[in-house]
Amino acid sequence: MPPALAVLRAALRRTHPCPDPSAPPPPTRLTTTRTTDPDHLAAYRRLCGFPAGHATLPLPYPHVLAFPLSMRLMTARDFPLPLLGLVHTSIEIDQYKPIRPTEELHLSVRTTALTPHRRGTEATLLTEAASADGELLWQSRSTYLARHKTRPTSTASAPRTKPESAPESAPAPAPAPGENWQLPAGLGRRYASVSGDRNPIHLHALTARPFGFPRAIAHGMWTAARCLAERERGETRTPTHTHAPTHTRIEFKAPVPLPTTVTYSTPTPHTFELRSPQGKLHLTGATGPTDAPP
Repeated sequence: MPPALAVLRAALRRTHPCPDPSAPPPPTRLTTTRTTDPDHLAAYRRLCGFPAGHATLPLPYPHVLAFPLSMRLMTARDFPLPLLGLVHTSIEIDQYKPIRPTEELHLSVRTTALTPHRRGTEATLLTEAASADGELLWQSRSTYLARHKTRPTSTASAPRTKPESAPESAPAPAPAPGENWQLPAGLGRRYASVSGDRNPIHLHALTARPFGFPRAIAHGMWTAARCLAERERGETRTPTHTHAPTHTRIEFKAPVPLPTTVTYSTPTPHTFELRSPQGKLHLTGATGPTDAPP
């Protein structure tokens, strides 16, 4: 079934108005084996800005390879959150070894947790990519938020008062200088054709408006990939660049409406962010070393 029809079928059959974050995650674990199509990889590299001809896969590319599995998982009857309206709020990626484009990958996706959120319920999806002999090479944890009414807590409902002795909070630091990127109106459709993620909020203003967006918005995973591509370009220019195991965490702070201009910057050597021309924060990211595979 085409992805768009799968989304529609899932949306029509969801009847749970308020997910229960205390419920255990469903036990479903989906697996598949994939090898990289060179033409598809080249198209992904071009669209996201990764340099051509590298001997290893771009860091977020296994997420794209496993996306059909993620769609099957989130459209299954036992998935506890309604598919339409889900918001991708964060992704953490651990890469233990570089992955060659010619490698056969054993991919798996499962839901590992449901957690309460001040705006609803979040589900955590674990995606893993292993070698043919079972060695874990890469994994990611994505959080998806289903927005719904939540029970007020005593701290949330209590009036907020400022202690008399509390000092004035320091003003927010000015955004780091960065590089401007022009994002065209059709970016969402172009990324959808490469990634398979045809969520209507990314395709056109007409399909985004029923979900509360006046314009189509960029895919979070495109903004993440574009930032990581910029980092990769900088790292490959560094003589000390190595392929040590890495941990990357990215948080999606606000939608990126299309078309628009955004500014990419690196406040520190290990952090990066994406902002609007007015300084609104769209995305934050950080990279560092990671532990051995679990």
